[in-house]
Amino acid sequence: MAQDINWFPGHMRKALNDTKDKLKLVDIVYETCDARIPSSSRNPELDKIIGDKKRIVILNKADLADPDKTSAWISKLNSRGISAIALEAVDRKSVTKLTDLTMELVSDILDKAASKGRTGRPVRVMVVGVPNTGKSTLINTLAGKKAAVTGDKPGVTRQPKWIPTGGRLELMDMPGVLWPKLGNRKSQVILAATGAVKAEVTDMIEVAYDASNLLWEMYPSLMEERYGSFDESIDPYDRFQLMAKKKGCLMSGGRIDEDRFSRLFIDDLRSGRIGRITFEEAGKN
Repeated sequence: MAQDINWFPGHMRKALNDTKDKLKLVDIVYETCDARIPSSSRNPELDKIIGDKKRIVILNKADLADPDKTSAWISKLNSRGISAIALEAVDRKSVTKLTDLTMELVSDILDKAASKGRTGRPVRVMVVGVPNTGKSTLINTLAGKKAAVTGDKPGVTRQPKWIPTGGRLELMDMPGVLWPKLGNRKSQVILAATGAVKAEVTDMIEVAYDASNLLWEMYPSLMEERYGSFDESIDPYDRFQLMAKKKGCLMSGGRIDEDRFSRLFIDDLRSGRIGRITFEEAGKN
């Protein structure tokens, strides 16, 4: 039986406490999530902390996600009274839409400040989210410079930091945080597969195997195009082995190199080489 996947080091608990303490310093919150896993990549602990504070849920990495499903998720969030936007954090035009929406949502705050003679007051934004959802990339695009450290591994940002943008926004970059128990097995797998969980605390062969099975169910044509076609009655483990063989992941004696193929598959998934995929349906989560 597969073991639960969890990763909640001490600095994440501290970051959650810092978020609660510093929330009063900002006007609005940007909550980043991964557009490929819009439900599982939203931290329920952050949701409780943010409460009724103005916020925008950012479905980041939208260029890697299924566009129809992304639209459905935005509609679902909007129907719940939550402002949401699909984003490609490296795209300036995409980010401009975010700043326009921000100014619209905080117009009452700015009007109140202007009535007291504080014209041109900066809008203070806290940027939160689970690890590896593109927070730092978004901040760098908004700032127009490398103001936040980025990386393809989770846990790069460890301390809160104010970052000016040279425009109307001042950003508070918060560390990426998970929560003590990461939901059901599917949520754990897709969080690990998309890079929110530190690889060293997971069995990446199990993650790749489970994620590949999910994609065979949801996007069989994309999987066939990338890894070949197989009889529908084939055992999932045998299919996984044949996928590895077709990609040349072999050791001496013709043995399947599952570790090598798992790393290849996860890299394909994260980079978008499999195609634009979304693991979660708006109507089911």
